[in-house]
Amino acid sequence: MGHHPAMLRSPRHDHDAGGDPEVLAQKRALREATWDRIVAAGVGRFPAPHGRIPNFVGAEAAAERLRADPAWEAARTVKSNPDSPQWPVRQRALEDGKVVYMAVPRLAEADPFFLLDPDDLADTPRKASSIAGASRSARTVRVDELEPVDLVVTGCVAVDASGARLGKGGGFSDLEYALAWEAGLIGPATVVATTVHDVQVLPDGDIPVADHDFRLDLIATPERVIECGSGAREPASIRWDRLTDEKVAAIPLLARLAGRRG
Repeated sequence: MGHHPAMLRSPRHDHDAGGDPEVLAQKRALREATWDRIVAAGVGRFPAPHGRIPNFVGAEAAAERLRADPAWEAARTVKSNPDSPQWPVRQRALEDGKVVYMAVPRLAEADPFFLLDPDDLADTPRKASSIAGASRSARTVRVDELEPVDLVVTGCVAVDASGARLGKGGGFSDLEYALAWEAGLIGPATVVATTVHDVQVLPDGDIPVADHDFRLDLIATPERVIECGSGAREPASIRWDRLTDEKVAAIPLLARLAGRRG
C-alpha cells in the first residue's frame, strides 16, 4: 500500500509526543482526513492546511460570531494561540479593549507569552495581533507575570460538538493550558473557545479523548456558535510522564521547571 499524498507533505508534530501509539495513530489519521477535507472543499487559505492549525475562508465571520457571544462581552483578558486562523479573534479582542496574551510559537522563549495591551500598541490592532507584529507591540512575559484569564481561544484541527478537540499533534495547547492552570491563570470558570470552519466539526465520539484532555465550551464557525456544555472544568496539570526529554529540552520553561523538580 502506498502512502496517502497528504502523509508525505504533512510535518509530523507528534514525533516527540508521549502516549498510547494506537491513539496517536488514530488522531494522526483524523488530522490528515480533516486537512484533506479542507482542501477538497476549497475552504483553505494560505498557508496550506496540512501540518498546521488550518487557516480557513470565513475566519473573520467566525470571529464575529464569537464576538457576539456573552462570554466575549464578559471577558477582560483573552489568551490566544498565535496561529493565522485566530488572527481575526486577536485583532477584535484588542479593538474591544481586551488584554491579549499570545503564546510565543512553540513556547520557544524563556518568557513564553506575548502581552498585548490595547492601550499601548505600536501599530493598529490588526498589525499588532499578527505573529510578526506582536514582537513590535508586545513584551514577552513569564507565566507568573500574567493575570487570570477570562477567555481562552485555542487553535484546533478538528472538533466535535461535545467539546472534544484535536490540535496539530505537538501538544503545545495542552501544555499552555496546564501551565496556565498550575499558575492560577485558568480556573473552573474560564471559558475555552475556538474558531473553525464547519468542515472541521466531526461527529461526536470520533475524536479520542483522554481524561486529562481539556474540552471546549464554545465553537464558533462562519455559520453558527456551538455551545458544548462540557460541564465543570477539571483541574489540569503538566503530565510529565507524557513528555519526552526532547520536548522538555526544546521548551525553556519546561526545562526550568524540570530542574526544580530535581
